[in-house]
Formats: sequence, C-alpha cells, structure tokens
Amino acid sequence: MIEGKLVNLRAQEVTDLDRLYAWINDREVTRFLSMRYQVSYAAEEAWVRDRASRAIAFGDVHFAIETKGGVHIGAISFHQASPEDRRARLGVMIGDKAYWSKGYGTDAMVTFLRFAFEEMNLHRVDLTVDAENERAIACYRKCGFVEEVRLRRARYGRGRYGDQLIMGILRDEFSALWGMGA
Repeated sequence: MIEGKLVNLRAQEVTDLDRLYAWINDREVTRFLSMRYQVSYAAEEAWVRDRASRAIAFGDVHFAIETKGGVHIGAISFHQASPEDRRARLGVMIGDKAYWSKGYGTDAMVTFLRFAFEEMNLHRVDLTVDAENERAIACYRKCGFVEEVRLRRARYGRGRYGDQLIMGILRDEFSALWGMGA
C-alpha cells in the first residue's frame, strides 16, 4: 500500500468491481473521461479480473484510491508508459462524488507522482484534460502540472467540439514543489 495524507493507493481487487462498474457508467463521473459508451457488467468484470490477476509492473500500473478509513473512492493509473523515455501518461478518476472537491484527488495525485518519481524513476508525467474541466485543471496545477499544448476542438461530446490540454510535470519540478524522499 502506498500511503498519502488523505488516501492510500492499493492494488485493484475483484471486490472493487461493483463500484467501478457504477462509476464508469455514471455520465456525471465520466463526463470528462475518454469513456464515451456505456460498459456492460461482463466487460467491466473481465477488465477488473484481468487487472487484479496480474502483478503491477512498469507498463501496467493501476491502483485503487481509498480513504484512510478504507473507503474505495476511485482509481489512478499510467497509460503509454515508456521505459526508454522514463515517462508515462496519467489517468485518474474519483468516482465517489461524495469525495469531490475535498482534497482527495490532489492527495491521490501527489502520492502517485511521488511513487512515479521515487520508485519508478520516471522523469516526466503528463495527462490530457478537457479545457472546460476547471476542477481537474485546478487540481493538476496545484500538483505542479503546467499546460504544454492546447489541442483545439480535439474532443467531441454533448453536441459540440471542445479543446483539450496536455499538461505535464517533470521530476525536478515535482521535487521543488513537494520534496522527494531521502
């Protein structure tokens, strides 16, 4: 388990399935995620069972986010990890809406970034975010991410095109802001 101030990051378990299924099919939760289509229970179960059956490794880092009290509230992971370039693309979801805008997402991000830079030896982490997702952008900026690219009208949803941002953080930027372990 990887410990933060408000959350712990742990391996995803099959027992997380019902919550993940509910969140991934909640249009409010997935509004700003790349999830466009509803997911069947069977498909989500297969995905969760596959993740839970494999050991976490460099190219396959998926954690559940849970509160210090043991409440599973979301997920955080890396996609497109490159060992040669020492970089990865981050994805995060606080699925339990009762925990939105209360610092849990920020703590999960900082905890995950600390793991990325100190344990995985990454040099760079980036992510994509819809330009209108102000809550997420504020969280990412607080964590030290900076806007690097604006992809104009890159994502279609809810009947219109919107911009997406690529935001990134480098190891030395994270260390300057949050410090690194000895």
